[in-house]
Amino acid sequence: MLITKTNYSSCRLSALTKLQGGIMFDKKDDNSNSTPDVFRPAKGSAKVVIGHGVTINGEIKKADEVQIDGEADVTMKTDNVVIGATGDCKGNIETHNADIWGKFDGEIKASGTLTIQEQGVASGDIEYQNLQIKLGGQISGDIKKSDKIQPIKKDSKPSEENNSLQEAIKKD
Repeated sequence: MLITKTNYSSCRLSALTKLQGGIMFDKKDDNSNSTPDVFRPAKGSAKVVIGHGVTINGEIKKADEVQIDGEADVTMKTDNVVIGATGDCKGNIETHNADIWGKFDGEIKASGTLTIQEQGVASGDIEYQNLQIKLGGQISGDIKKSDKIQPIKKDSKPSEENNSLQEAIKKD
């Protein structure tokens, strides 16, 4: 590609203008009113990506999000896991949300939502809070819906409504 002197000068002038203005590389001023970029992980978040063609065996700890596009035989505890269309995962996973586009075989516990996409295949010991299976998705094995039992809140003092109801029953 041939760059003319005019284009080079205008690029250099544009970069110099940005440098002098304090906004090099199109950085925006830090406004408290600005919204965060939803496609970029928050600062300090721990994301693990196992790319296509990569094979991994082991344990993943303290990850906020794990994406598997390669082959993995892992034990992990994470907030969110995505097994991509080229992903082939075996092992034990404890997560809040799981999104399966590829293959999973093993034990998975999803305390939030387990989603099996159109080409996704999940097999093994599967426990979930909410389940979503897209048309074409497959699930097999020991499948269990996990019901979280909420503690029953007991009032230390009976309310006046309860007293009046109890009094009404006694009067009859």
